[in-house]
Amino acid sequence: MATQIVVPELGDSVIDATVVKWLKHEGDPVKTGETVVELETEKANFEVPAITSGVVLKIGRNEGDEVKVGDALGEIDESASAETETPQSESGKSEAPPEPAPASDAGKASATPVAKNIARNENIDLSKVEPKTEGGRITKADVEQAAADKAAGGEETPAGAGSDIFPSLSALHRGETRVKMTPRRKTIARRMLAAQHEAAILSTFNEVDMGAVMELRKRRKDAFKEKHGVSLGMSSFFIKASVGALKAFPQINSEIQGDEILYKNFYDIGIAIGASSGLVVPVIRDADKKSFAELEKEVRELAEKAEEGKLKIDELMGGTFSITNGGVFGSMLSTPILNPPQVGILGLHAIKQRPAVVDGEVVIRPIMFVALSYDHRVVDGREAVQFLVRLKELVEDPESLLVDG
Repeated sequence: MATQIVVPELGDSVIDATVVKWLKHEGDPVKTGETVVELETEKANFEVPAITSGVVLKIGRNEGDEVKVGDALGEIDESASAETETPQSESGKSEAPPEPAPASDAGKASATPVAKNIARNENIDLSKVEPKTEGGRITKADVEQAAADKAAGGEETPAGAGSDIFPSLSALHRGETRVKMTPRRKTIARRMLAAQHEAAILSTFNEVDMGAVMELRKRRKDAFKEKHGVSLGMSSFFIKASVGALKAFPQINSEIQGDEILYKNFYDIGIAIGASSGLVVPVIRDADKKSFAELEKEVRELAEKAEEGKLKIDELMGGTFSITNGGVFGSMLSTPILNPPQVGILGLHAIKQRPAVVDGEVVIRPIMFVALSYDHRVVDGREAVQFLVRLKELVEDPESLLVDG
């Protein structure tokens, strides 16, 4: 009896996906719950498990094919499950099963989407990369190490290699390459354009003296990490300060529904992460109820999942306000785009030593420029400016965040 492998429900409003990687091939045995194929959607990657044990009878969709919820991907032969059991010898001891015929990519360990992207850009042959993890899957770290080893060994890139998608400026000839957008990139493009068309986006700015936060982190970082197992970063300070400012100005923690404004009495903060596969904004639920340590741990876990393409749909849904940090890439100032239906997003930037007037004297202080982009249909300029002023006050007095939060 053959059981179909179908595209499962992928979450609210998500119906399309792309086949990224088959982890099983025709003729391979599979157990119930074992991952058979990996799909990429506009929001996250999905692993499709086998719903029964047996042997993969048929693969009906190739890697790169676009599919929809309910589409058949392949078939599993349930009746073959008994035949895959290890045969017994006359002495009663298990005999090793015969080696299966090599598949088209036999010997090649599976790799994460991020690892494959880096390998393509660096012209790394994944079949020569040895995975370091227990599961035998090639990760980003494995490919980066292979690239470093290759560079150290002085290997030359063959002429034209790696230039099919990202042509080198030093190429001997000019040309163009057409590359199909991934589902995630299409979603990013659609949402960014929709935000510009549907909202009246305006931005306001302020500067924050980061001296007190930096001094507090310096004093407490060792004890904090020893106690909680995670570093005390900047993220938790700005999440807590944002929550404090949102409580003072609830218009910025709302959304428009028809001709009504829906005020949110909870604080689910989206953290924009520039993963290798594209921008994602996972959400920290009930940020107002979490400690510094809980926030830092969750930010780290979400960032790791984003890099590995393992974020779940429910980790990307909702959100009442977002924070994006261009400072990690060196940005001095920006005007971030709203993440609809949210009406506010905070932009953080690089900390630089700048002259400032303190008690009538010019001194050098670690300054960060911050930006708030907001939907002027809901938020007036007065509230937007006061929001940043309140956020500035909280960050410049981090002890108050420790007491209040």
